[in-house]
Amino acid sequence: MIDIIDTILSIDSNAKVAVRGNDVRQIEWLENTTPIAEADILAKQKELQTAYDNAKYQRDRAEAYPSIANQLDDLYHNGIDGWKTTIKAIKDKHPKE
Repeated sequence: MIDIIDTILSIDSNAKVAVRGNDVRQIEWLENTTPIAEADILAKQKELQTAYDNAKYQRDRAEAYPSIANQLDDLYHNGIDGWKTTIKAIKDKHPKE
């Protein structure tokens, strides 16, 4: 879950806040930071969470891809078609949704 502080900072990167328990009702605005409405924070948090969830396939692919060194080795030994087969298998296993 995207936390409240990250959400606030995505709205105002200069905000100075303290948040207790990751609770939108427990925000202390510091150093004359202009408060952001709870509804705006929650809406932005939902937007950020949706974007994060929608990019799961990217995180899964990044973890599954061989290292660059291994991909170069694959290219050397198996050519571009062999490399494409390796990469396609990962893309098929973790499709865009």
